[in-house]
Amino acid sequence: MKKMVLASQNKHKLKEIEKITKDFGISLITMAEAGLSDLDVVEDSDTFEGNSEKKAREVMEASGLSAIADDSGLMVDALGGDPGVYSARFSGPGATYDSNNKKLLKLLKDLPQDKRTARFVSVITAVYTDGRKIVARGEVEGSIAFEEKGQGGFGYDPLFYVPQKGKTFAELSEDEKNAISHRANALILLRDLLEAEEAGDK
Repeated sequence: MKKMVLASQNKHKLKEIEKITKDFGISLITMAEAGLSDLDVVEDSDTFEGNSEKKAREVMEASGLSAIADDSGLMVDALGGDPGVYSARFSGPGATYDSNNKKLLKLLKDLPQDKRTARFVSVITAVYTDGRKIVARGEVEGSIAFEEKGQGGFGYDPLFYVPQKGKTFAELSEDEKNAISHRANALILLRDLLEAEEAGDK
């Protein structure tokens, strides 16, 4: 089985992505297992694609193994697409999930429901040692609620309302969220791209 390094310390991402890659003879290992615990990739691109590729490429070059990375975030239409690639540090240095959510609610406090449209975005990039690259982008549409609801998930999940479910991400079960999430949609595309590549190699 071919080994690839996941350019993340996030075990949740490892579990989700490995569900797809293992079907194609790819075994994911963590950065720690690749001896890269101290590697800190600076995410300085203004796009999810740029950050995702940079993480995967730097980890590939440092490890000598093909690598895969995910970059994701929330885009709010009324804020011109912000927080976008700055989602994790939206409220400044020392940002937390709570401080980010509070800032978002404050910025949107006077907006009616129909002006609170938003989407979660995930871009997964695989960079191979032979120069090949696969990029898969997934999105899920929703809107920003007027208050936090639900105890599940993380990040902006308590504020991200999904109309077809009538609930926020944080009110959905893990299985319900994973069936429709931006990362799930990116992983579905990744599966299709891996299948196409595998077929082309035959």
